[in-house]
Amino acid sequence: MAAPSIRGLYRTDLLARSVYAEGAGIARALPTGVAVPADADDVSQLVAWAVANAAPLIARGSGSGMAGGAVGQGIIVDLSRLNAIGDIDVVHRRVWVGPGALRGAVDAAARAHGLRFPVDPSSGAFCTLGGMAATNAAGARTLRYGATRNWVAAAECVFSDGSRAVVRRGEPAAPMPASIERFLASVAPRARSASPVLLKRRGVRKESSGYALAEFVRSGDVLDVVLGSEGTLCLITALELRLDAIPRATASVLAAFPSLGTAVDGARASREGGASASELLDRTFLDVAALGGTRLVPAETEAALLVEVEEVAPGDVSHRARSIADACAAAGASIVRMALDETTERELWALRHAASPILARLDPNLKSMQFIEDGAVPPERLPAYVEGVRSALESRGIRGVIFGHAGDAHVHVNPLIDVRVPEWREQVNGLLEEVTSLVASLCGTLAGEHGDGRLRTPLSPRTWSGEAIDLFAAVKRAFDPEGVFNPGVKVPLDGQRAIGEVKYDPSAEALPARARDALDAIERARGYARFRLSLV
Repeated sequence: MAAPSIRGLYRTDLLARSVYAEGAGIARALPTGVAVPADADDVSQLVAWAVANAAPLIARGSGSGMAGGAVGQGIIVDLSRLNAIGDIDVVHRRVWVGPGALRGAVDAAARAHGLRFPVDPSSGAFCTLGGMAATNAAGARTLRYGATRNWVAAAECVFSDGSRAVVRRGEPAAPMPASIERFLASVAPRARSASPVLLKRRGVRKESSGYALAEFVRSGDVLDVVLGSEGTLCLITALELRLDAIPRATASVLAAFPSLGTAVDGARASREGGASASELLDRTFLDVAALGGTRLVPAETEAALLVEVEEVAPGDVSHRARSIADACAAAGASIVRMALDETTERELWALRHAASPILARLDPNLKSMQFIEDGAVPPERLPAYVEGVRSALESRGIRGVIFGHAGDAHVHVNPLIDVRVPEWREQVNGLLEEVTSLVASLCGTLAGEHGDGRLRTPLSPRTWSGEAIDLFAAVKRAFDPEGVFNPGVKVPLDGQRAIGEVKYDPSAEALPARARDALDAIERARGYARFRLSLV
């Protein structure tokens, strides 16, 4: 197969392919090639070539996604070099950026003009805006500001015939691509007539699983289907983002609770009280933090909440923080601490970041494997979910850390797996099976903000209705009839398994030493923003 005619880079040597074989999640898959487009014209040429050669294209930014959507056996399309940040439109609060622009860089550019990009996942320093748009990424402040979809006004996309068009809210795509015409003719009427219950789980506050047909039915904007589609419908070459004013004052509250139920009551009170963030730190998390000497709550605490409030005026923020602190106390908190100055706020939020470095030092043989790490349930069912995950871990003798976004009933889990144990794969598969069943029984989603990827796509029939699954497949056919865009994500392939090759598997074939060293260095330093080919 001849190489694509692009001005950017295209490599098929083992070393280049190897540094793209892994990302931040657990998956490993050696791609068949790596393409690094120089611009949007390159992307169009690449798509036309891929369709002609039946070559799968796997879009990738920094590779910081957890669900394996940017790791696969096809051509990796590294969009990280398309990282331009346009002029900040202060009047309209907008900016155009390339898909490879880092969230942190975009936010810094906006802040120079008194604005910000308010969606802030924990990977914000190194994740790309293209990756955030692909997964409908969220973060701690989603409670008040919503996920990425809310903050994208338009996207320039390359479709399966190689055509390029801007898809904008409230306007038809210009020019109208054949992909969108097919979707509007064959899928949109079905989506509009389907019961909303079949398209979106009732009561779930965060969702990045499946295609956002419920959002499309509500808004009428095809952009809502493109966003969150994980590179399975088109390739995004530019984004127009909405920006927000920077709050002039913040305050934080730390509340410790004797039970999960009282913590959920506190989270509800903080959400209703206008909090911008309300983070859950489960007993499993607090115990690990205490190992490193960080204990800001009583030892018998079952769960703690870290709450942030933002306002224009300092007097308003202190009043709101006191109101939330009082509400947490009324909900049953054993202690409540307020932070009304920047130094004290940093001290409280240091607790949120205390566990990860300690986990890395616990035992080099214990690997933190995030494969049940993105579940969200209706808020009233959060205690049942956390207790169920605890039980699933304990029954297998697996240590794990549970934390997340309490206000959205969205929980992250870091199970620590000992890969020296011969049955470690059985442990992983059994834990995934039990937690998947738990999420389904609670009418939740497996993917609150990290996307389906290759990890959760095969499990989607467990949590989505049959009608929704059929509609998702119809969306994929309309946009990508040749099936070149990220196959195996959003719509499962025949025989696809959730857990395939795992990068921590001691029996896996070794990658070249230079590639292995580079990937290990990236993981240690969380250096996902590094351009992979520059490392080899």
